[in-house]
Amino acid sequence: MGKSGTAAKNLLLARGTPASAVHTFDEKNMTADFTQWEQLNSLPVGALVVSPGVPLASAHIVALKSKGWKITSEINLACAHLTDEVVIGITGSVGKSTVTSLLGEALRTDDPNAFVGGNLGIPFAEYAFQLLTQKKKARYIAIELSSYQLENCADLKLDYSAITFLSSNHLERYASADAYYMIKCEIGAKTKQTCVLNESSKDLVQYRARIPGKTELVSYQKSNEKSYLEKSYLIGEHNLDNLAVALKLAQHLHLSAQALDAMTQFKGLYHRLETVGIFNGNLFINDSKATAMDSVQVATQAALTKTDKTKKLYLLLGGKDKNLPWNELNILSQYSNIHFIFFGQCGELAQLKSQLVGALYNKLGDAIKYVFKNLQPGDVVLLSPGGTSLDEFKNFEDRGNYFKAQIQEHYCVDI
Repeated sequence: MGKSGTAAKNLLLARGTPASAVHTFDEKNMTADFTQWEQLNSLPVGALVVSPGVPLASAHIVALKSKGWKITSEINLACAHLTDEVVIGITGSVGKSTVTSLLGEALRTDDPNAFVGGNLGIPFAEYAFQLLTQKKKARYIAIELSSYQLENCADLKLDYSAITFLSSNHLERYASADAYYMIKCEIGAKTKQTCVLNESSKDLVQYRARIPGKTELVSYQKSNEKSYLEKSYLIGEHNLDNLAVALKLAQHLHLSAQALDAMTQFKGLYHRLETVGIFNGNLFINDSKATAMDSVQVATQAALTKTDKTKKLYLLLGGKDKNLPWNELNILSQYSNIHFIFFGQCGELAQLKSQLVGALYNKLGDAIKYVFKNLQPGDVVLLSPGGTSLDEFKNFEDRGNYFKAQIQEHYCVDI
C-alpha cells in the first residue's frame, strides 16, 4: 500500500473507525488493478478509498458502485476535517511540483504550520491526521493535484488554483488529449476565487474558455514583479513562468514581502535544473533527472542564458543508454562555447551518434575531475546526462547527489 493509502488508513483510525472495519488491499497486478476482489465483494456495502493509480472506469469499481458502494479518495477523507483554512490547488502537465514548492516557501514564511503536499510528497490525509492527533492547524494549505486525483475529489473546495501547463500525457488512461485536458480544467469548477493560468502554455490558453469560473493569465514576460524574478535562482524561462504563477497566487493571498522574497531563494527541485551554487565564480547546475534528449536541450538552453559568450559551458552527457536518439543533440554543435564531456556506459555511443566533439571518460567521477582541472572563472557546469543512471548509480537522485558531493569535496563547502 502506498503513501496515500497508508495516510487514509491512519486518518480513518484516528477519527474512530474501528480497526476491524478498515480493510486494506495491497496486491496489484501490472495494470494497477486489485487481485482481491472476491474478498472485497464479500464485505457489507461501505466506502472504497481508491488509489489515484487505479482507474475509476475499472469494471470492478463500476460494479461496486452499482451495488451502492461509495467510491472516494484520501483527499475526500481529509476534506471532511477542514474548517476555515485557505486552500490552494495546483495542477498541470509539467511545472506543478515547482509552483507548489515555490508557493510553499512563501506560505511557510507567513504561516509556520502551512501544509504543502498532495501529489507532491505528503498525502493530504496526513494533514487531517495531524489536525486530529496534534491539533496542528494550518492557515494555508497548498496541494499539488494530478489528473488522477482530480477525477476523485468531489469534496475538495479551493480558494485559489493554478494550471501550470498543458501537454499531452497519460493517454494510456484517457481516450484523448482533449479528455485529459478537460480533467485538468475541472480544477476551475472547484475554485471559489481565481484560477491562475500560465500564458506561455499555448494549449492552456486555447482551453481557457472551457475552464469554469474566473481565470487569469500570467507569464514572466508580462509580470509586474520583475524585481523578484530578477533575484530568482531558478534557471530557464519555463521556471520563471512557474515563479510568475506562484507570485500571482501569493499576491491574491496578500502574503508579506518577506514571503514573496522567500520564493526567490528557492533553487529548484532537487536534480531538475537545480542550482547547486556558485563556487570560485563557477555556477554548477544539477539536472540529473534529464534522461531524454528534449530535456537535455531545454536544460542546455537554460544554462546558456547563465553563461557569458566568452566563457565555457561544460555539459556532462552520458550514463546508460535506452536506445536514445543522441543524434538530436547535434543541434548543440552550433554553440562554440559548449564543451562536451561524455561519460558512462553510453558515453562513446552518445559521442558517435551526436557527432559532438568532446572528452570521453568511463566514469562520471573522472569526467568531473576533468572539469575541475580545466575550469576558468565564469565558466558554467551542467550535469544533464540524457542517459539513465543505472550504469553507476541506484537512480537519478543518487547520481545527482554524487555530483553535488564531488563539488562539496572539491571546494570544501557545505551544500
